[in-house]
Amino acid sequence: MNTQRIVHHSLDPVFDSASTILILGTMPSVASREVGFYYSHPQNRFWQVMSAVFDEPLPYTTEQKTRLVLSRGVALWDVLASCEITGSEDSSIRKPVANDFSAILSDSKIKRIYTTGEKAATLYRKLCRSKTGIDAIPLPSTSPANRGRYPLNTLIELYSVLRQPL
Repeated sequence: MNTQRIVHHSLDPVFDSASTILILGTMPSVASREVGFYYSHPQNRFWQVMSAVFDEPLPYTTEQKTRLVLSRGVALWDVLASCEITGSEDSSIRKPVANDFSAILSDSKIKRIYTTGEKAATLYRKLCRSKTGIDAIPLPSTSPANRGRYPLNTLIELYSVLRQPL
């Protein structure tokens, strides 16, 4: 598979003025870029986890997914605005450039930031922490590549931290 330069992050952040939690991935997967929404690979377990954590029906459409997270004060985006990446492999990321979080932080009530995966956490610490002033708490990736390490019930348990009061 060829390395691709993602020059501009193709997905807008999902947030509103009531958002208090920001969940960051690294960069949208190939499937997410094709569909135009976050965590859209059919085997990614993110939406199963969100559904279970918040005791909501599993969302299928972009509108249902957006409603689920926003109704719970959760915002979605990615650490990176651009990078070189092979497929959807975080380990292949080169030449990362961070997103500018100033608008999302000023136009919402974000108090906590979580990352989906260690690579997102590492990149956030390196490229973003000094600008945002908010530490990011790493959560495991919900990617299909992480299935063996984190069964669904374990992910749900670990992501339940999203329900804790701020």
